[in-house]
Amino acid sequence: MTQVVGTPRSGTTSHAPTLPDASRSFARSAAAQRRLHELVPGGAHTYARGSDQYPENMAPVLVRGAGARVQDVDGNWLVEYGMGLRAVTLGHGYEPVVDAVARAARDGVNFSRPTVWELRAAERFCAQVAGAEMVKFAKNGSDVTTAAVKLARVATGRDLVAVCSTQPFFSTDDWFVSTTAMTAGIPQPHRDLTVGFRYNDLDSVRAVLDAHPGRVAALILEQATATAEPAPGFLEGLRELADRDGFVLIFDEMITGMRWATGGAQSVYGVVPDLSTWGKALGNGFSVSALAGRADLMEVGGLNTDASRAFLLSTTHGAETTGLAAYLAVADAYAERDVVSVMEAQGEKLRRGVEAAAAEAGLAERVTVMGRASCLVFGTRDHEGNPSQAFRTLFLQELLRRGVLAQSFVISAAHTDADVAATVEAVRGALTVYARAVDAGTTDGLLRGRPVAPAMREHAAPRRLPDGPGDDVEGKTGEQAGARAGRESTEVGS
Repeated sequence: MTQVVGTPRSGTTSHAPTLPDASRSFARSAAAQRRLHELVPGGAHTYARGSDQYPENMAPVLVRGAGARVQDVDGNWLVEYGMGLRAVTLGHGYEPVVDAVARAARDGVNFSRPTVWELRAAERFCAQVAGAEMVKFAKNGSDVTTAAVKLARVATGRDLVAVCSTQPFFSTDDWFVSTTAMTAGIPQPHRDLTVGFRYNDLDSVRAVLDAHPGRVAALILEQATATAEPAPGFLEGLRELADRDGFVLIFDEMITGMRWATGGAQSVYGVVPDLSTWGKALGNGFSVSALAGRADLMEVGGLNTDASRAFLLSTTHGAETTGLAAYLAVADAYAERDVVSVMEAQGEKLRRGVEAAAAEAGLAERVTVMGRASCLVFGTRDHEGNPSQAFRTLFLQELLRRGVLAQSFVISAAHTDADVAATVEAVRGALTVYARAVDAGTTDGLLRGRPVAPAMREHAAPRRLPDGPGDDVEGKTGEQAGARAGRESTEVGS
């Protein structure tokens, strides 16, 4: 099978293109995944990483990463996209970050008092982000978004939270998950405290405010997504409404922070929120997140107030030295070179290459590339031009067979020209199979197993685990298995 030899952790050395390999096996990964399902609910610790997001028995279980490539338990080296759910921008095993974390760990990671790492990280972050007068660090994004909502409720004395209902995810906590299909275990009164508005639609925000006068404590959204940019005046309009109505404006910078710009999307679009939440690329994959914003709001959980205090992000591991050391090393890397520009340049090369391959195959309207160059996603449509899970799964399957792991085309600064060229070559090969499915009007006979399914769904079907050998659907074709299980028609992003 294809191997990548001598790949440095910095991910800066070119690789030979990964070529199609008919002998590539994922047997050990499949066995490891089955064991994971016996021990871990869902077989993964993040829904977007689940085996139901990949072709059956072709969900690689990974051993290591180097630059933009990963190796699975079968020994396959794969060019990876998505990069830790968009958390890795410098590449896997990026030496300056790893070395900084190791040095910090050798001196101890957790103490009974604050460390100088907390001071250094806070000073650096507040200098980096224009809207950050104060910051508090944590370990994951859900904690800081929920903390922002709590601060808003305390500061305003209101109870409702308005979330952008056309954006996919903000928190694992009930105030947000209550808006998804996975509402089991969430009492109705909790669900009633979250209301929705539409992206790029100020009238929908005004409608929420009119329907709930004086009750909206916070409005939270991503300023932009992989596929949507703010319309002229939209973010400015939200700022005006917040100032007029008195709700707290929260920008979720989990994805945009360090991927749109070092200072976040707020530095790109020029609108400053009251609070912003950060994570993912902040530590190049290491666990560190941040809540930042106006000092008067942040002090609601501090000691410089006479009001009733909020319980704000008091966690054992929030200020571990390793996460803060990772953030500082990432900030150094961004100061030394324009990491965002590198991602955008490589992303544009990838976009052009994939679009050219699709055009050559006569599939320009069936396989598309969308979004900001540093955060690309792809679309897959069937023979009738409809979004299709079965066709998406076929595309994923054929990319994996050719050495590319790609839930999306989200790139990193470690993706070399050779990595991009290998990916385009893999796409070109995958499209030959895709074209056969389009011509046939079905993935039957080409797709092995059931199609992927939306990560956030109410029932395990259409990718429920088989109860026993008699229920194994691996031998069924994609369209047949999908029909049996109630195939979804919407595409899944990473």
